[in-house]
Amino acid sequence: MSVRIETPGVLLAGGLARRMGGGDKPMRQIGGRTILDRVIARLAPQCDGLILNANGDPARFASFGLPVIPDGVADFPGPLAGILAALDWAAASRPDVHWVLSAAADCPFLPRDLVARLHAARIAEDAQLAVAASDGQSHPVIGLWSVALREELRHALVVEDIRKIDRWTARYRLATVEWPVDELDPFFNANTIDDIAAAERLAALDGS
Repeated sequence: MSVRIETPGVLLAGGLARRMGGGDKPMRQIGGRTILDRVIARLAPQCDGLILNANGDPARFASFGLPVIPDGVADFPGPLAGILAALDWAAASRPDVHWVLSAAADCPFLPRDLVARLHAARIAEDAQLAVAASDGQSHPVIGLWSVALREELRHALVVEDIRKIDRWTARYRLATVEWPVDELDPFFNANTIDDIAAAERLAALDGS
């Protein structure tokens, strides 16, 4: 019998959508709903609360009703800075929590068993971190992060200038959990205008 581990989630929305002409990718629409709406719908039942990591004016996300936290480390763009901001938020606001899930806010078809399977693999493999994979490719932005490692992550970012997630996770015991790719890749992300068109077709297949 599996035990549910309290796990808040952070949606990483830091990208500038240059390949779409700028703006917030998660605010683009698929099938009449924003990508961010779809991500929230997938993760809210799995997580103990959600927060959004985004820089700039947080008011643009006000309609979603989520706390918006900016990067806490200046001039370190990228997902590791967002993950660190989430770990700092958890340490300050949820001291009872030991793990935080991160996910890209532009992945509209995330698996409904994401949190449970990542935790199961982490425990089974005695891992310090866990990330998702599909079709033989790791998705390091989508994973479980230990709040206890936040100062080590801060050192890696600030002192060592490490920005690639893979470089940092290589230091730890890492569980990689593979999801099947049947009709669609659950970690499909919308980076271009063509991707949005593809996502419209996938949403119809997915019934969402």
